[in-house]
Amino acid sequence: MPYLYGARIMLREYRLQDVPYMRAWVNNPVIAHCLSDVFLYPHSLQETEMFVQRVMDSEGGHRGFIIAHRDSEEYIGQIDLFEIDWKNRMAEMGIVIGNPADHGRGYGREAIGILQQFVFHELNLHRLQLEVHEDNAAALACYRHCGFREEGRLRDRHYRKGRYTDLVLMSLLRHEYEQLLP
Repeated sequence: MPYLYGARIMLREYRLQDVPYMRAWVNNPVIAHCLSDVFLYPHSLQETEMFVQRVMDSEGGHRGFIIAHRDSEEYIGQIDLFEIDWKNRMAEMGIVIGNPADHGRGYGREAIGILQQFVFHELNLHRLQLEVHEDNAAALACYRHCGFREEGRLRDRHYRKGRYTDLVLMSLLRHEYEQLLP
């Protein structure tokens, strides 16, 4: 898999050395509560290692990148493509910035921009989509800034913190992405 570079970050392959960085957030409720129900229960070291190995082995249609500092290649987070559908030329995206100290620094926005370039210009996909919890205001703002549009909602889809919340469906089409370029 090629390295993809931005101004401050790079998207690189998963490495076994990334496991300790992932372990620092995978059971952290501040991070995990914004993610899918896969993180409802604690993850063991073995589960994290098996996940990394599956991604490295390209199993299950999951293709992904580690978001890393451009100069040191040190882990910041992950940005992945799921459910790649070559016939219909679309994929689903997921992203996590692992360290809360790195939130709000623009790493996610930069990583999404790099991935969009790759998805639309290298993979020649037509559609990139994602799901986000309605109460994740920072993620919603980031996705909108990156050109994603809300398509709909799965009402009361998730039960979290004593109440039901909607799951927001968002997407970006290639021609919409092209309009965002300078």
